[in-house]
Amino acid sequence: MKIQVLGTGCLKCKKTAEIMKEAATKMGLQEGTDFVLEKVEAISDIMKFGITATPGVVINDKVVVSGKVPSLAEATTYITNKFSEECA
Repeated sequence: MKIQVLGTGCLKCKKTAEIMKEAATKMGLQEGTDFVLEKVEAISDIMKFGITATPGVVINDKVVVSGKVPSLAEATTYITNKFSEECA
């Protein structure tokens, strides 16, 4: 699973990356094996996803949230939903 955090490196973007990593590891996923966390900081790369506000989160090339820092529960839901979609 590829988790991308979109943002220029502000505090909210950094917090979003921390929360997404925490959610994945609390679900028993191993970074590097089960998921890769990538920070996308270049404006030109962020714009390719079509979001208008950061931070944003993309899981397996699909935007799941933009313009807010997700809670740990929300982050867990995003990851769970992606697993459900892939297994269906």
